[in-house]
Amino acid sequence: MKIAMDKLVAGSIAAVIAAMTITAVVSLDRPAQAATAQAQALVTLPAPTGTADFKPPGIHRAQVVFAGGCFWGVQGVFQHINGVDNAVSGYIGGSAGDASYTRVGSGGTGHAEAVQVTYDPSKVSYGQLMQVFFSVAHDPTQLNRQGPDRGTQYRSAVFADDAGQRDATQAYIAQLQRAKAFAGPVVTTVEGGKRFYPAEGYHQNYLTLHPESLYIRINDLPKVEALKRQYPALYREKPRLVSTLSAR
Repeated sequence: MKIAMDKLVAGSIAAVIAAMTITAVVSLDRPAQAATAQAQALVTLPAPTGTADFKPPGIHRAQVVFAGGCFWGVQGVFQHINGVDNAVSGYIGGSAGDASYTRVGSGGTGHAEAVQVTYDPSKVSYGQLMQVFFSVAHDPTQLNRQGPDRGTQYRSAVFADDAGQRDATQAYIAQLQRAKAFAGPVVTTVEGGKRFYPAEGYHQNYLTLHPESLYIRINDLPKVEALKRQYPALYREKPRLVSTLSAR
């Protein structure tokens, strides 16, 4: 992965071009137009059914790790969901020695940028989290990339150590494929048994702390707006921010 400034510049250029294609009139002085256009392009997915509708009784704390491109936007989305107690940006899939921003950026560590979500299943179901992940937080049809970012560190994946979560995720992906919910196939992988490493403190709460960032304004704020519009019952206006003590 590139350093933050390179990422902002490269990502912003690519995103602005895409936004201009959609609206034909968007400029950097009108980011709200770009955000609205991109948010409207997001899909609404069917609710999970059968095995995908995973609702373990009597459980008030569960965890899962979602990887879907740059962790800034993914974290920002889940921090705005009622029932999510914590959403921490980090790395998963590789070794402890490679779990750093600069090393993961090489694309050869096996790590993915990801977000560890701690939630209360009595307030928000795993199925609801999957709906948000697959429809709002990222595009699950993009292989080893997401938006302007490229590399295996931006792959789409769900890391769940709970067998019920893994079965539910696989069942929901199959349900989405049968429903032809997307123009292309879902490339999200489902894995378990991988250790999650919290990212450096300056990556935590990035969307909330840097709303003026061009990368955030064009690529990530539309996701939060889409969450608010598509899932109003889940949306929480004030994000549940992670303490920097939870990160390195």
